[in-house]
Amino acid sequence: MEILDLIEYKEERFNTAIALGNFDGLHLGHQKLINSMVIKSRKLGVKPSLLLFKNHTKTTIDKNRPKIITNNEQKFRLAKNLGIEIIYLLDFDEKLMRLSGEEFIRNIILEKMNGKLLTVGFDYRFGYKASGDANYLVELGEKYDFDVIVVEPVYIENNVVSSSNIRELISIGKIEETRKKLGRPYSFIGKVVPGSNRGNKLGFPTANIELIDNYVVPKTGVYITNTIIDNNRYISATNIGYNPTFNENILKIETHILNFDGNIYGKILEIEFLEFIRDDIKFDNTNDLIEQMRLDIDLIKNRY
Repeated sequence: MEILDLIEYKEERFNTAIALGNFDGLHLGHQKLINSMVIKSRKLGVKPSLLLFKNHTKTTIDKNRPKIITNNEQKFRLAKNLGIEIIYLLDFDEKLMRLSGEEFIRNIILEKMNGKLLTVGFDYRFGYKASGDANYLVELGEKYDFDVIVVEPVYIENNVVSSSNIRELISIGKIEETRKKLGRPYSFIGKVVPGSNRGNKLGFPTANIELIDNYVVPKTGVYITNTIIDNNRYISATNIGYNPTFNENILKIETHILNFDGNIYGKILEIEFLEFIRDDIKFDNTNDLIEQMRLDIDLIKNRY
């Protein structure tokens, strides 16, 4: 799979099929959209591709840094597995934001990407102040001679699968519901940084995780997780909380990796959330905390 920056590149080799959207999470709805595009692209003999913005569009629109479900590194990996052959990257800046819908299609999709098939979700918006919708895109397709596929939503238990809903589920600790809508466990990527070393003293050494992006963080508590280190998965227990037993007030993400004793300080790793075990609890003393940690680990060993 190729990854190309459109600031420096103009596609002149291939006609392309392009899936459009923010694709935060690459959830089941996004997967349906991309699968539809890949199938149609093969029939048309064009390259299946994705247009991704380097930054979330809302960062430019309202200057806030939105919480994300997946960063671009994760999107690249997932998109490749879905059959995407080219990812085109573009900065979503003030200049791009002010393009009308027609200018965006003409200047970017047609001139820069050589688009012949566009696939979008039912709620897709584009152009200045999100003035264009899927129906308008179909009109532009007729005007400029490209095909358009508009993909209907995916429902789970009568609810539309959406990035905003998944962010909410993650934030309240609904990990299993999140997994159903993503089609995989929710995960984030972080760097192992020095911590208080309290886990070692308690007999449960932990990796202190500093997130590399502005991910949605699940609610405080203890989770069964997979920790991915150098492409190897290890079952683990991850605590998100403020260490109430020790009266701390800084949110920490700490992971105890079972059956692992390697030195991982400074490494980048990925945490996959499998199950929520319990809330973050303030214990009366350290011994009670240690006993609960033993129970947590025994529970994980019994299930995995």
